[in-house]
Amino acid sequence: MAVLVSVLAFVMTLAGGLAAMRVRDRRHLVLGLAGGLMLGVVAFDLIPESLEMTRHSPLGVPAPMIGFAAGFVLLHVVEQAVAIHRAHEEEYAPHAHGVEAGAGGLLAASALVLHSLVDGISIGLGFQSGTDVGVFVTLAVVTHDFADGFNTFTAASLNRADRRPAVLLLLADAAAPVAGAAIGTLATVPDAVLGPYLGTFAGVLLYLSAAEILPEAHSVHPRVMTLCATGAGLVAVLLIVGLAG
Repeated sequence: MAVLVSVLAFVMTLAGGLAAMRVRDRRHLVLGLAGGLMLGVVAFDLIPESLEMTRHSPLGVPAPMIGFAAGFVLLHVVEQAVAIHRAHEEEYAPHAHGVEAGAGGLLAASALVLHSLVDGISIGLGFQSGTDVGVFVTLAVVTHDFADGFNTFTAASLNRADRRPAVLLLLADAAAPVAGAAIGTLATVPDAVLGPYLGTFAGVLLYLSAAEILPEAHSVHPRVMTLCATGAGLVAVLLIVGLAG
């Protein structure tokens, strides 16, 4: 089941890459909606579910919340260390030149492929926690894979006349969640570990939404419609969680 639904992540990543090649005008609305959906999954599903799965509280703090903070900080540190900057093509250009810029773009794109592999593992582990958790983890992964695909192609094609490496990395990024879901399905993890892991993944999603996707969505276009799209994403997840409960 996890591998099957991860195909949606494959399709969405390719759609993001195609948008990077061709269409950009409505991208801010897609990203605004994605940010709202991801915030909703974190607040209304992953955090409550992770707290229910384990009652362990080191130093009086629930283990999933420690994982939540660690996931947020970890992704921030990793992104700073490898200098991944999600931005539009014109925002990459002033920072680097020539071969150095091209190599940096390939490094950033490769890091996004690794990130997508971890997303897929999270899908597999999410389904171990329950079908409803797996579905919501998949929803969170799928909604931000559009941005991943867009940025993978953009970074890999920076200052390069030959777009073949960018296309290959885009395909690798699209396939990574499927491979990760297979790995996550094969690994057996107890609830005592799954709870903190889901908390950690929630922290990662919050960082992606608040520090990457939403600022990018608001960077160019008018903010009112983008805010409406974000609100629609939050409300949609709240309604889905309420109906599922």
